[in-house]
Amino acid sequence: MPLPKDHIFFGYGSKLTNEQKEYVDSIIDNQLTIVNAKAGTGKTTLAVMAAKLLELELVYIFSPVEEKTLGYTPGSVEEKEAKYTVPLRDALLEINEEYDRVIKSEENIDNVKNGNAWVTAMSHVFARGTNIKGDKLVIIDEVQNFSKGELKKVLTRIHDSCKVCLIGHDGQIDLKDPKKSGFIPYLEHFRNEPYAKVCELSVNFRGELAKHADSLTW
Repeated sequence: MPLPKDHIFFGYGSKLTNEQKEYVDSIIDNQLTIVNAKAGTGKTTLAVMAAKLLELELVYIFSPVEEKTLGYTPGSVEEKEAKYTVPLRDALLEINEEYDRVIKSEENIDNVKNGNAWVTAMSHVFARGTNIKGDKLVIIDEVQNFSKGELKKVLTRIHDSCKVCLIGHDGQIDLKDPKKSGFIPYLEHFRNEPYAKVCELSVNFRGELAKHADSLTW
C-alpha cells in the first residue's frame, strides 16, 4: 500500500518529488528497493523515515571502504564506526529521534532493555556468520563502496522476513578500483525480480554548488 497522498510523513509528505514518493512507496510495498541517487537527494533520510513509519527495527550497514581501516583506527569498535554513521545520525535527527538513545550499544543498555533503542548500526566487516531476520528494514548505505564479495556477504545474511534498501550513487565510488564495486552488478541482478524495484533520485536539495560538483565525471 503506497504512502497516502495526505500523509504528513514527518513533515515531508507534501514536499516529496515524484521520484521520492516512488522511492518511499517502493520501500513500503517491496521486499527490496535499490536506489541509484545523486548527492543531496534525501535517500538515507527517507529510508529511515520509512522504517519509523512502518514500525520496523532498523539495521544500518555501512562499508569502511577498506576493512583494515577499522582495525587501525584508535578506539573501540563503536568509536571507529561512529564516523561512518553520520548519515544515519543526521536522518534520525530529522525525525526528532535522539541517536544516542535509539542506537543500540553497550553504553545504551538501559534503552536496549526498555525497547527505546530500535536501530542497529554495523559495518559489513562483522556480518560474516550473522543472521538478520524479523520485522526489520535493512539499509545498506553507500553501497557503491561495497565490493561484489562484500555485498554478497551481507545480502546472504538477510532472511525474507526483512525489507532491504540498497542506497548508492554510481558516480561517487571511493574504492581504489571502481570496477570492483558490486552496486551496479547487483542492481542489474535484481532489476527484474518481482519483489524488487530499482529507483532513481535526481534532485539535489543542497543547492547549485553541490549539484554542479556532482555532475563532473571522469
